[in-house]
Amino acid sequence: MKILLANDDGYRAPGLRQLKDALAGVAPLTVVAPDRNRSGASNSLTLDMPLRVQRAEEDVWYVINGTPTDCVHLAITGLFDEDFDMVVSGVNDGANLGDDVLYSGTVAAAIEGRFLGLPTMAVSMVPGEGRVRHFETGAKVARILVDRLLSAPLHQSTILNVNVPDVPFEDIKGFEATRLGYRHRAEPVVKARDPRGRKIYWVGMAGPGQDAGPGTDFHAVANGHVSVTPLQVDLTRHGAIEGLRKWLMESA
Repeated sequence: MKILLANDDGYRAPGLRQLKDALAGVAPLTVVAPDRNRSGASNSLTLDMPLRVQRAEEDVWYVINGTPTDCVHLAITGLFDEDFDMVVSGVNDGANLGDDVLYSGTVAAAIEGRFLGLPTMAVSMVPGEGRVRHFETGAKVARILVDRLLSAPLHQSTILNVNVPDVPFEDIKGFEATRLGYRHRAEPVVKARDPRGRKIYWVGMAGPGQDAGPGTDFHAVANGHVSVTPLQVDLTRHGAIEGLRKWLMESA
């Protein structure tokens, strides 16, 4: 048994360090992470330039200019001689709720592990006001879920997207199986000027939860629970295929 750890906040991120400490003793661990913060990188692979990999310390490697997906892909497909049995991504500095999963590098690292045939999990912290303060809570949650996966594996196609309230572990009210909610549209772009007076733009903040009622990941976290959402990589809208088939026949 060997576990690959990754993230999108960079190899020096406190959440990744806490995750590595929490999983110590479960199985041999190897960290492969970006050299810097790559939040929002989604599932992108670097195809227009070579990637360089450097060793930072024992069992910790970083990929220069790499995305989270690059890190997992390289680790599993030839960077090391040994094989991995599981990928755990995180602990992310911020939420990955609802449609966040489409942009998240943290979730993308887990998805890449699944593409390559491994059981995977992405763990993220949902802060209140200000920055995340309780990464150790997310790390403990990851340990509980990894132990559970080892004793009672889920179907290999399942990707667990885990969101944890930013509170002390003893204040967590439990675990809840959830579905993805979704957000209101993002806030408007933020316009500014650089020191030379040229226009620049910052992407606006993500919108608040819109579909955030009972059963959603938003609702679970807001009520003090750890949200555990099973994801899949098949984006096909299966229920619409027959209607589309008829529409194509009618328009032919």
